[in-house]
Amino acid sequence: MKEQTGLSCVDCGVKSCQTRESEYPEFCLTAGLSDETIEKVRRLYEEEENRKVSVISAEIENEFYLRYTRVQELVEFAKRMGFRKIGIATCVGLLEESRVLARILRKKGFEVYGAACKIGSFEKRSVGVAEEDTVNTGAVMCNPIMQAEVLNETGTDLNVVMGLCVGHDSLFYKYSKALVTTLVAKDRVLAHNPAGALYQIGSYYKKIMKDED
Repeated sequence: MKEQTGLSCVDCGVKSCQTRESEYPEFCLTAGLSDETIEKVRRLYEEEENRKVSVISAEIENEFYLRYTRVQELVEFAKRMGFRKIGIATCVGLLEESRVLARILRKKGFEVYGAACKIGSFEKRSVGVAEEDTVNTGAVMCNPIMQAEVLNETGTDLNVVMGLCVGHDSLFYKYSKALVTTLVAKDRVLAHNPAGALYQIGSYYKKIMKDED
């Protein structure tokens, strides 16, 4: 890869990697990839599971583009992958939504097993959280590693994240043995639509752009 300039894909307005209709900018990551890196990644796509996921994802995107909701795409993906048991790693605050998802999945023929974030009922102080940091949200900590462990032991084929907190979701991804997809990304302020802050960065949420004190 080319020497890093500090610029990357988030600074690009060309998107030639998608269209192949214009020149790559000087800092383009695609243009800077070494033959060794390209070959390494291509070999990973030759692994059976990686190839299957890639092909089925592309089929679903193409066949149902602008027609299927993400819930419908999830069902179709799980069917085409041949999955039987689906785990739901849910925030306790989204248990009702997770129950609805479980009903849908069971109706479609899947076995469903859910693990809520407070499973194990560990105290936050047991992992070093200060007392003052439990005042607003309570003493019982979210337990994403336990969620992953329980779903691993259950033998789920695919795990679905439903609104785990930032960071807790990271730990769940880290310890889940099954593939993971996210259906709901938590945002308590924006009704779990975190992209809303990005759409409103020029008006209601311009305060996010202020320099840190």
